[in-house]
Amino acid sequence: MKHGKKYVDAAKQIDRAKFYETNEAFDAVIKTATAKFDETVEVHVKLGVDGRHADQQVRGAIVLPNGTGKNVRVLCICKGDKEEIAREAGADYVGAEDMTQKIQQEGWMDFDVIVTTPDCMGLVGRLGKILGPRGLMPNPKAGTVTPDVAKAIKEAKAGKIEYRLDKTNIIHCPIGKVSFGSEKLQENFDTLLGAIVKAKPAAAKGQYIKSCAVASTMGPSVRINPSKFQG
Repeated sequence: MKHGKKYVDAAKQIDRAKFYETNEAFDAVIKTATAKFDETVEVHVKLGVDGRHADQQVRGAIVLPNGTGKNVRVLCICKGDKEEIAREAGADYVGAEDMTQKIQQEGWMDFDVIVTTPDCMGLVGRLGKILGPRGLMPNPKAGTVTPDVAKAIKEAKAGKIEYRLDKTNIIHCPIGKVSFGSEKLQENFDTLLGAIVKAKPAAAKGQYIKSCAVASTMGPSVRINPSKFQG
């Protein structure tokens, strides 16, 4: 992959062989973010597990103390009195069959999170092939299938993120924007890593956190020493 001049210049400022302390890492990420927009900062954590086995899955959700810096659009699929509760809690879109049909028939996807009640999971389940590949399927573990839709909506709006393994046993998560500054990014990072360490499966053997890196949308990645997170 060929990188532009800005990326190449930024990459020269990062020592690829070095493990950075977290505060140094975020300073470096901020310094090398040169795009004209407020870049998102992502964490990439490779785990010493095999996600193909059910007892080695790592998945969950947490609310970041400083949010993600993103305006999160929430769709709530529910019925009856829950609809009014969802609207009051700040859901951007509320409905049931009308919303699922809109997604199925029109390919409508103007939302970032779906919250639903257990009694509507049958409806949402039909959208598995559309929502699943995009990581949008509601899940009880992530707190997005719940009778308490108000709580789920407020948490999504406040910066709740879901973390899960990809096929290569790596977790990719946004933890904020470059404009947050080093301190707020580190607080969000510590919260996420703490949750991942706590979620370590009993079946996981050997080194749990194999590698950890942070990067901005357009910038080079900065490696963080994984040994300090072996909870």
